Amino acid sequence: MRNLVSQRNRLDDLFRKVESLPVDAEIQAHWARYLCVLVSGFLENAVYSIYSEYARKQSAPFVASYVEKQLSGFQNPNLRKILDLSGAFNPMWRTQIETDISDELKDAVTSIVSNRHLIAHGKNTDITFIQVRNHYQNILKLIDFLRHQCNV
Repeated sequence: MRNLVSQRNRLDDLFRKVESLPVDAEIQAHWARYLCVLVSGFLENAVYSIYSEYARKQSAPFVASYVEKQLSGFQNPNLRKILDLSGAFNPMWRTQIETDISDELKDAVTSIVSNRHLIAHGKNTDITFIQVRNHYQNILKLIDFLRHQCNV
């Protein structure tokens, strides 16, 4: 989880730095794309860390090792994958996410991951810095929700 805190601190710092730059639409568009990719990676790492930590706390070391190995293939964390993973650990967790998480948080995950795919494949995207910043704030709320579910 220390790596997660470090990654979040770096992201927070980057958002602050971009906000302090002179307003230039083209530069902000480039930063938006870069930050979108980083936020998507952060979400992926957070999901991995949360469920790995849960397995370490709740199971024997060999079971935790198996869970970590299985989670190492968890990539491109769209909402369906997060729901499926949480439901695999505890079906009630999936239901809680579906019912307790706002549409705004769900849309943030969908937008970040969808735009990351476009960016990674050289396609155009019209995501703005403001949108990425807002999505990041919502993704932080989702991560906190998942951490609370797993008690990590």
